[in-house]
Amino acid sequence: MPEPAAPGRLRVMLVDDHELVRDGLRAVLGASGEFDIVAEAADEAEAIREAERTSPDVVLMDVRLGAGSGIEATREIRARRPNTRVLMLTSFADDEALFASIMAGAAGYLLKQIRGGEIVAAVRAIGAGGSLLDPALTRTVLEQWREARSRLRDERLARLSAQEERILGRVAAGRTNREIAAELHLAEKTVKNYVSTILDKLEVARRAEAAAYLARHVRGPS
Repeated sequence: MPEPAAPGRLRVMLVDDHELVRDGLRAVLGASGEFDIVAEAADEAEAIREAERTSPDVVLMDVRLGAGSGIEATREIRARRPNTRVLMLTSFADDEALFASIMAGAAGYLLKQIRGGEIVAAVRAIGAGGSLLDPALTRTVLEQWREARSRLRDERLARLSAQEERILGRVAAGRTNREIAAELHLAEKTVKNYVSTILDKLEVARRAEAAAYLARHVRGPS
C-alpha cells in the first residue's frame, strides 16, 4: 500500500499496463526527491479506483492500456476529481489520441522516449497548474468542434441547444457542475438539469458516456 505523501510534496499516481515502465517512472521521479508515488495501476478500472482512493495531484497515464483506455480513465478521473491533473504518456505520436486526450481533460501529452529529466520537469509543471499543450493546438481542437457542429449532422448532437452544446463541451473537458455553473453564470441546480437533458438527448446514462460520444463525433467527416 502506498505511503501517504509528505506535506508540500506532489502526490503522483502511475498508470501503465507494463510493470517495468512503472518501475522506471517510479525510479526517475523518486530520485528527484520532489514527489511521492501514492498509487499505481495497470488498467482503466484500477486507475479510476485508485485515483478515487488516494486523491493524487498528478497522474502519469499511458494512453493505451491492456485492459481499457487511458483516455477513458482520464475522462472519468477528471469528472470525479477535477483538481487532479493528468499527463498522458504514449509510445507513438498519434493525432487522434492527442485530440481525444485534450477532450478528456488531459493537461499534457508526452512521448515515452523523452529523457528522465524532462519527465520530472513535466510533472513539476503540471503539478503547479501548468499545461504542456500547445495553445495553438488547443485552439485547433476548439475550432474543429465548432466546425463539426456545422458540418456533422449527427442525429443526437443536432438535438442539443446552443447552451447544451456549451455545457457538453465543458462536461467533456472534465468540469464539475459547480465549475460549469460559475463559468456560465448559472445556478448549479440549473446545470444539473441541463446535464440530465443532455444525457437524455444523447441517449446515454452517464457523463463519461456523453463525453465519449462527443469525442467520437467531434472531428466530423474528413
